[in-house]
This record gives sequence, structure tokens and C-alpha cells, in this order.
Amino acid sequence: QVQLVDSGGGLVQAGGSLRLSCAASGSIIKIVVMGWYRQAPGKQRELVANIISGGSTNYADSVKGRFTISRDNAKNTVYLQMNSLKPEDTAVYYCNGVVQAMGDVRPLNYWGQGTQVTVAS
Repeated sequence: QVQLVDSGGGLVQAGGSLRLSCAASGSIIKIVVMGWYRQAPGKQRELVANIISGGSTNYADSVKGRFTISRDNAKNTVYLQMNSLKPEDTAVYYCNGVVQAMGDVRPLNYWGQGTQVTVAS
């Protein structure tokens, strides 16, 4: 069993910055992928960024050049540094991990509870 706890959301002015954090805990054998999704009201959940075990990263086109994903392997923690925030970035941001845990026969998806990011216009 794995738990993801995400945090760092809040209210910020357009052009400002926030850093989201997601800490994974539990009987972790290997983290295959960790990343962030977001969902705005009335919209589908979309991938924002992720980082795979080898270190490669992926970003949605809408956030390239503004957001940076990083990790601290020793802490099983992933971060999303969000700069130059725009009102259209307003959404609930969810941490996601594909994690191999003791007792699981294959890596499974886990989700954080979500953290609200609101960018004022």
C-alpha cells in the first residue's frame, strides 16, 4: 500500500509562482513514474508533467517553459515549480504515481487528494 500526500496550492496573482510537493510513503519497492495532473471545473483531467524513473520529463504544451518538475529520490518526493502563472492554470492539481509496492504483483496507480491552485486575474 502506498500513500501520496500533495500540498502547496493556494491563491496567487497572475505572474506569480507556487511550488507543489508530493510525498510518497508506504511499502515502496520502486517508483516508476510520478507526476501531476490538473482538472478545472467542467474540464477533463489532463497531464501537466511527469518524471520517469530514469529522469526524463514530459510537459503539457501549455506549461512548457513555465513549469518544472523535479524529484528528491531520498525523500520519495516530487515537486512542481510553477512560474508565470496564468488564470487558465486555475485547477485542482493531483499528484499521481505509478509505484511498485510490496504485496502488489505489478506497479499500480496512486493518487494524492488534490490541492487547489487559484490564479487571480
